[in-house]
Amino acid sequence: MATILETAAGAGVFSTLLAAVDAAGLRGALESPGPFTVFAPVDDAFAALPPGTVQTLVDNPPQLARILKYHVLSGAYDKAELVAQAEWSSLEGAPLPIRRSEPFEVKNATVVTADIVCDNGVVHVIDRVMLPG
Repeated sequence: MATILETAAGAGVFSTLLAAVDAAGLRGALESPGPFTVFAPVDDAFAALPPGTVQTLVDNPPQLARILKYHVLSGAYDKAELVAQAEWSSLEGAPLPIRRSEPFEVKNATVVTADIVCDNGVVHVIDRVMLPG
């Protein structure tokens, strides 16, 4: 089985996310044993942000890291576990609300593919970038 980052690299739809992880200096953390639950925005989610947003974030690694950490939970949780409670605490520190009915949503993002099990956690693919606050 592959790690979270190896799985993302192999999927071919997370190049922006992987570049952001590197720019924010989070690769080492996400390659660690974890486990983590990652809500992974696809490339189209980053492309839907206002023009220049991704570059602005890449130019500000602390802010980029904060946003990326908002997409991560400590521990490996599948969909059934996640919908059992209304919100979770992200690694960023802010609460991450979970829609407890269909469609499966996290904050303002829809989970398009859930429960991708990796060596060091679980990935849930989402359709938009979530911002804390």
